[in-house]
Amino acid sequence: MDEIARLPEELLSAALALTTPLDACRAAAVSRAFRAAADSDAVWSCFLPRDLPPLADGELDGPARPPSKKRGFLRLSGRPALLADGLRSVWLDRETGARCYMLSARSLNIAWDDHPWYTRWIPITGSSFSEANELLHVCWLEIRGKMDSKMLSQSSTYGAYIVFKVAPKACGLDSPIQKTSISLGASKSTRRVCIDGYDGDGEDRATGFHHPNVAWRPLRPNRRNRHEIPENVLLPQQRADGWMELEMGEFYNDQGEDGEICISLTETSPTLKSGLIVQGIEIRPKKQCWRAFGCKQID
Repeated sequence: MDEIARLPEELLSAALALTTPLDACRAAAVSRAFRAAADSDAVWSCFLPRDLPPLADGELDGPARPPSKKRGFLRLSGRPALLADGLRSVWLDRETGARCYMLSARSLNIAWDDHPWYTRWIPITGSSFSEANELLHVCWLEIRGKMDSKMLSQSSTYGAYIVFKVAPKACGLDSPIQKTSISLGASKSTRRVCIDGYDGDGEDRATGFHHPNVAWRPLRPNRRNRHEIPENVLLPQQRADGWMELEMGEFYNDQGEDGEICISLTETSPTLKSGLIVQGIEIRPKKQCWRAFGCKQID
């Protein structure tokens, strides 16, 4: 350990800059010399991407600008920052520094979203976005989103997740089964999913969305139980923020080559569907401990 302490801080910083944010934080506990190097701007400037899209005014400023590159990274990885277009948000994965995005419902192509009889826009709180889209009465369920692959981190496997809630009076979302698809270049991933499924103990997986101007019944009778759903059908998961999410598929972003990522969820049978409340679609690295599920904070 004495030999390590005698190494120049610039050399330690150069080595740590080749690792990940999580590795740098672990190295800080090794010794004082490592901590000084691990907390240096030389290391954390390598973890902060230099080509992020323009952010909305005031998104990272706060009461004072971050005093260090590390604090700047923590601020950008602590919560999503709204982009200047107001339609997307971005944050960094705390373990790897990979870029993550959320496409708002307004940025998606949702069938019938301009017809108030079929869908409506409702206000939401606790999100980077101020509104979500609710399906009222549709048979043709189709949600599509697109994103430039250059905006994502290279050599990373990403997953796409629709973030939503299900109203207590929803119908037609448990059957027929929906289909999701993700494509990038010649690669394509498809899934069979069930937006509105039951948990193993018979409890409803979805969290009801409570709107002050709508009186909804607390329960929905005659819905499909989980044992009736085929084993190869994916079900949603509860998030810490009160929303649900459902994995739509995955893709590998190799060297950030120019390409368009196309994401979709469809179910176009004559079955009437209602009560799906869509906040947006998240695109984030797979197999990482994500901040929304209690990942230990880096400090």
